[in-house]
Amino acid sequence: MKIFTDKKIKFLFLRMTLYTLIFVLFSVFLIIFKINNAEVYITVSSILASLAVFADCGIYFKNQNRIIENAEMQIIKYISGDETARIECDNEGELYKLFHKINSLASTLNAHAENELKSKEFLKNTISDISHQLKTPLTALNIYNGIMQSETKNLPEIQEFTTLTEQELDRIETLVQNLLKITKLDAGTIIIDNSEENLSDIIQTIKNHFSFRAEQEGKQILLSGNDSINLLCDRLWLTEALDNIVKNALDHTAKGGIIQIEYRQFTSVVQIIIKDNGSGIHPEDLHHIFKRFYRSRFSKDTQGIGLGLPLAKAIIEAHKGTIEVDSEPNKGTVFTINFITSNPTKL
Repeated sequence: MKIFTDKKIKFLFLRMTLYTLIFVLFSVFLIIFKINNAEVYITVSSILASLAVFADCGIYFKNQNRIIENAEMQIIKYISGDETARIECDNEGELYKLFHKINSLASTLNAHAENELKSKEFLKNTISDISHQLKTPLTALNIYNGIMQSETKNLPEIQEFTTLTEQELDRIETLVQNLLKITKLDAGTIIIDNSEENLSDIIQTIKNHFSFRAEQEGKQILLSGNDSINLLCDRLWLTEALDNIVKNALDHTAKGGIIQIEYRQFTSVVQIIIKDNGSGIHPEDLHHIFKRFYRSRFSKDTQGIGLGLPLAKAIIEAHKGTIEVDSEPNKGTVFTINFITSNPTKL
């Protein structure tokens, strides 16, 4: 039987068998030789044998409980981040086989985590190298395009082509920069440097960033909120995230549209709501809009590259925040962002 591969269990059964055997032999001896008060002696011996069995079992199960508690402690340590935590499994038996398998699983998980970290680091370095390699030709192309624009002011057809070229070059540069940022976030190489920031100032900066574009396109950006709200965040990265959401709203709002940014504070939550009355999102797309490079078959947008919203989500989650979206086609979209402010800790 497999149960007897554990020496402690085997010896426990042997001792219990010995106690029972001694009791039986002693009782037979008393009966055969008709010892006076044999009943009393048999009763006392049965009590002693029972006490021995219970005591032996108690000691065994107490030791087993201690072993399991130690194993549980090591598992908790591992879950808490101690990758070196292991359960002692030097003895034989089914329990120690289980411990050995748990240790093997921990080692396998460590190996997978290390490989994943190396893969992310490789991806980050590769994209970083590509980004730096692209900067020089992109800069040169922008310069050449600018020269053509200045030299062809009286040639409207060429001016139109150079304007389109400029837009495409800007798209490529945005794609490269967003790829670099999102892979750095994935690899954990970006440090979120938290400080107490005034949320109203951040929102106003974002409005100023898009005010010229909104005016040119006949759209409005409206703000509403308490000017005294402070948030523990990395101002540059949070601005990047909100910029991408507002840009998305402008991209999908027609002339005369309105983008509203509301910010408010509750007992333990700071909430930012970015609302537009644009084209909205098809119900089939709502669960996919934060996926990288996702393109909807219902969208008429040909300019987006599918990285703005995933990058925004990654930054918000790096701040321990959440982002939700609610939308209805042809009626608009609402992004709701929540940050917990009770007992704030640095990331």
